[in-house]
This record gives sequence, structure tokens and C-alpha cells, in this order.
Amino acid sequence: MTDAVALQRDGEVWTLTLARPEKRNALSSQLVEELIDLVQRAPAEGAKVLVLRGEGRNFSAGFDFSEVEQQTEGDLLLRFVRVEMLLQAVASSPCLTVALAHGRTFGAGVDLVAACRQRHATADTSFRMPGLKFGLVLGTRRFGEIVGREHAASLQEEAATFDAPRAVQLGFLHGIAEQADWPAVVEQARTKASALPAWSRNALYEVLSTREADNDLAWLVRSAARPGLKQRIADYLRSN
Repeated sequence: MTDAVALQRDGEVWTLTLARPEKRNALSSQLVEELIDLVQRAPAEGAKVLVLRGEGRNFSAGFDFSEVEQQTEGDLLLRFVRVEMLLQAVASSPCLTVALAHGRTFGAGVDLVAACRQRHATADTSFRMPGLKFGLVLGTRRFGEIVGREHAASLQEEAATFDAPRAVQLGFLHGIAEQADWPAVVEQARTKASALPAWSRNALYEVLSTREADNDLAWLVRSAARPGLKQRIADYLRSN
């Protein structure tokens, strides 16, 4: 089995590249577990900046539905819980987390971008969050916190696709950066992450945090534990 995440270390900068391009970097169980492990290890091993990006044509197509038919509703519930735990690990990391997105970025892929403190994307990036189409509450509050409740409600009620310029306008992205410019974005993050002593930076992140980890997890579990999850997913996949 090959690694689903490629790790590149450059001093205090760790770059985690989602490495399932043939599956549009969809979040398989293996990929999620590898990301959780690396995100948790990074600060303990001296990382100050954690960069998330995707290999191939896009950042991530979101949850990997390819094996849904072979899995029980209990299996699916556990997988969604682990995705939520990944999002929480990224959101609570003492590292400066940087998302570099491109291409079609959907569902849990959007949530992964949202969990990062700095968010950049290429001009051709598109975003869509269809989880509520099959009754899943994942990343919903965090997205609303970033773009505002009204925008979040409108975009998620319609499962609307929005492009990178619109994402900047909404405040979801901090800026548009083409892939050739990503090294400069990372270097700026490296400089920023070194501006304060580690204790002060961690204290700043904690004081300003608006995380609601238990509430987010509770809503995710309530939504995914409702009977009929597999059928709701099947109905969604047939119509999209």
C-alpha cells in the first residue's frame, strides 16, 4: 500500500500533499488517518508551518464514496467522525496552517481548507459543499464563522458552486495565488510564524480561538447516525 500523503520537510515548514490524484485526492480512510498522524506529529517535531496541498488536477474532491456499497452505516459513521477529528486537529494545531487549493475542491475538501488559518487558491479553483444534500452536518459552523451566517446558509442550502474570486470576496480565501507563486506564499508564512516566540504564538491562537469542538462533533454524529445514511448517499450520488 502506498502512502496517501506525501510529506516534505523544509526546516520548520512541513508540506503535506494529498497524493491520490487518480481519485482526485478524495478522502479515503487511509488518507485521513495519515493526515491526522502527520498533523499531530508536526509541532512535536519542530514544525511551525503546516502546508496542505493536493497532487494532480485538484486539491480534494472530498469524502471518498468509492467503497460506500461495501460499508455499513456504522462504518460510514466512523469514517465521517474521523474526518471531523482531522478537521479539529488542523484547526487546533499550534502551527500556522496554510491551505493551497486548486481545481475542483468539494465537500470535506472545502472543510479542510476552511480549517486552515491561511487559505489561498489558484484563480481557476471552484468550491462546493453538498453534504447537506444527504443530511450531513460537517464543517457547517466553521464555514459560517468564516463567511458569515447568511452567505453560509445561502451557499449550502443550494449546494452552490462558487469560484475563487467569489471566495476572496466572501473572506473564505485570503488571496488568489497561482501555483508558481506558492513558494512565495509559503515563505511569507515561514516569516510570519517566526515573528513571535512559540509560547506567545500558541497563546495568541488559543485566546482568539472560537472553536466549538464538542458541538461540531455532536452535530456531525447526530446527522450521520440518522437511519438511512447509505440510502441518502446513494440518492445523492445518482442525482449528481
